[in-house]
Amino acid sequence: MKIRDFGVEIWMNRYENECEWNLAETCVESLTVAELVEMAGKTETILDELLPLKLTYGAIDGSERLRRLIAGLYEKQALENVVVTHGAIGANALVHETLVEPGDRVISVLPTYQQHYSIPESYGADVRILKLTEENGFLPDLDKLRTLASPGTKLIAINNPNNPTGALMDSAFLERIVDIARACGAWILCDEVYRGTDQEGDGMTASIADLYEKGISTGSMSKTYSLAGLRLGWIVGPQELLHAVSIHRDYNTISVGMLDDHFAAIALENRDRILARSRAITRTNLAILEEWVAGEPLISWIKPGSGTTALLKYHVTMPSEVFCVKLLERTGVMLTPGSAMDMEGYLRIGYTNSEAVLREGLRRISQFLAEERPAAA
Repeated sequence: MKIRDFGVEIWMNRYENECEWNLAETCVESLTVAELVEMAGKTETILDELLPLKLTYGAIDGSERLRRLIAGLYEKQALENVVVTHGAIGANALVHETLVEPGDRVISVLPTYQQHYSIPESYGADVRILKLTEENGFLPDLDKLRTLASPGTKLIAINNPNNPTGALMDSAFLERIVDIARACGAWILCDEVYRGTDQEGDGMTASIADLYEKGISTGSMSKTYSLAGLRLGWIVGPQELLHAVSIHRDYNTISVGMLDDHFAAIALENRDRILARSRAITRTNLAILEEWVAGEPLISWIKPGSGTTALLKYHVTMPSEVFCVKLLERTGVMLTPGSAMDMEGYLRIGYTNSEAVLREGLRRISQFLAEERPAAA
């Protein structure tokens, strides 16, 4: 099986440890272990929980404690509808591996996480791309989706909130996608790793698993919950789908780490505190970014409604990778080039690191743009 290079991951692996000001990061600023156990009120007792643990494989599908907590993030799910995975990246890969066969019609939006079109393409699927555009606020064009969704379509892959644009599909919009999928018999895979970061309300938008009998939601502890180091994710969906997934999962996962499972459970038992922290960071920092964009004549955007990233259109004549490399070399600031996401002409910025990192990074980007402005003119 041949598969394309994973553009974003190659970019991050190449430069993430060399930058001084990381504005390519996609997680809400990560928590330390000390911060997590303090939120949970376990600073004095955490070792009493951990030291007696015998480090076996643990519960194969994930502990019942954790699966019940994950199910509690949804409106209509029970622990039987949850399987724990190695991150959302493992969850997404397992779903594609389980459902997609050569020749199957698979529809994926673009931009999105590259897994959702490159994996089915590598299996020989008939992959059709639904391009998201600024004109539609980076939301799917439902008329075009309806045209692509021919009878027998196997899978429609979306992510909500969208990576990298931060576009958000509300419940009513998702219901319209469900109608299209139901008409052609397709599954919907919705990558929901940024769920919980909406700019309004409680931050938690509707999940496809709650809206559609063939809806599959994937999530993780990485982005919204600031615990990427746990490498823990999940699939939520119909039991028959999870039974099929488990056959593949036995070959590449067995189980997640017991310590990862334990700390994820602690986090979700205290999710109100973590989500409040995440909302404060995402909303404060997006306001800072919005003010900066308004003052930069060489930058334009569609303001995100959720998530931790934004897609910036830059008005300088150079390829996005050249822009990002020059920016990094001159200023120490790291962004992600649009070319890594098949979106040339754009830059992805992650704005939910610390406020200090964001402000200094933006100041340095402004300095870089000022130097490039004569060439742009």
